[in-house]
Amino acid sequence: MGFDSLFIFNGGVFITNKKQDDLVNESIRFSEVLVIGPNGDQLGVMPKDRALQTAYDMDLDLLCVAPNARPAVCKILDYGKYRFESQKKAKEAKRNQHVTEVKPLRLSPVIDKHDFDTKVKQARKWLEGSMKVKIDMRFRGRLITRQEVGMKIMNEFIEALADLCVIEKKPSLEGNTVSCVLAPKKK
Repeated sequence: MGFDSLFIFNGGVFITNKKQDDLVNESIRFSEVLVIGPNGDQLGVMPKDRALQTAYDMDLDLLCVAPNARPAVCKILDYGKYRFESQKKAKEAKRNQHVTEVKPLRLSPVIDKHDFDTKVKQARKWLEGSMKVKIDMRFRGRLITRQEVGMKIMNEFIEALADLCVIEKKPSLEGNTVSCVLAPKKK
């Protein structure tokens, strides 16, 4: 991870990442800015140098919050605290993010009863764990002529799990494979 630039603010040193593109203090490139005070009150449009001096007099930093506005909007705040709070919010959002995993399961049109029950048991466990299950049934060789047998087994499989799931994608033939997706029921 490389570093893009070095900022010195309020006597402290801050190294930004290449991803970091906040315009703070001297890196603000606009000649005139609309300044918002630390309490949210508008201080008006002023030259960048005067806005910076106002921020430094308050022992705070000047952050450009709306660079695309005309004139650009800058806020006087404690930049270190602002960065800490935004990183904390990003971590919290990532922690609360729920990624649904799709588990694959392969059936055969000539599956035995015990194998069928084992696959149903495994799919049941995944659905109870809030995971989606993608069921594939590949027809090999001459079995492609007996699609109705495969569809019967696929429907039996779905019926065995009907109490736990909803069909997100109905069984459909794509090439020589019938596939469907089952999602857990909402609680």
